[in-house]
Amino acid sequence: MLVVLAVPLLALVLSTPPGDLVAGLRHPLALSALRLSLLTTTTSLALTLLLGTPLAWWMARHPGPAERVAATIVQLPIVVPPAVSGLALLLAFGRRGLLGPALEQAGWALPFTTAAVVLAELFVAAPFYIQSAAATFRRLDEDLLWAARSLGAGPARRFFRVVLPLSRPGIVTGAALSWARALGEFGATLMFAGNLQGRTQTLPLAIYSALETDLRPAKALSILLVAVALAVLGILGRGTVLEAVRARA
Repeated sequence: MLVVLAVPLLALVLSTPPGDLVAGLRHPLALSALRLSLLTTTTSLALTLLLGTPLAWWMARHPGPAERVAATIVQLPIVVPPAVSGLALLLAFGRRGLLGPALEQAGWALPFTTAAVVLAELFVAAPFYIQSAAATFRRLDEDLLWAARSLGAGPARRFFRVVLPLSRPGIVTGAALSWARALGEFGATLMFAGNLQGRTQTLPLAIYSALETDLRPAKALSILLVAVALAVLGILGRGTVLEAVRARA
């Protein structure tokens, strides 16, 4: 099993000399895709933190039927195929979709734009953060929250001065997972945003396009994504250690 898992990655690295790696990363296709991916994944992560944190807090503090429905909705994008996600986004926000006419009247056209890339990444990646943050919020010591309340701290102050600092390892873990998932998103982006260089072509789409013309940028970008994945695993491992230390304290 280890051979099956390790050999393909080893072959990717061994088949790419350092010169080809540098040349591939300097390829115009790679540079534009890298810039676009950094822009869209950063934007989607910011939206995930802004919109997903309140949802995760509500889910952690209000168990019941409504929370179970919300949890199911949050989990669905994780398990449905990416092609289904892309089609669902197109049918929801496309020109003839459920919300398409209203968006068009407001002057917004989402499909096949950079905004569509951000929305696709948000749809498939935000659930990883929400689940991690909600699980972390559920483990908070209620006595600390009651102590802060007894000292006169309001809801907002308790959240920003007590909840978020204590939940930092879980939040960082969820954010890293969400960002990595957004960076590797392919199917939903292709169907909803297309594959337009400099506009909607992210790193995975650039790899797909480079296979037809020049293998060097495809291999270079693939190695880059593997390196990012290793970095994310390092962050996740550090978060696990921090949680263990906190649990023993």
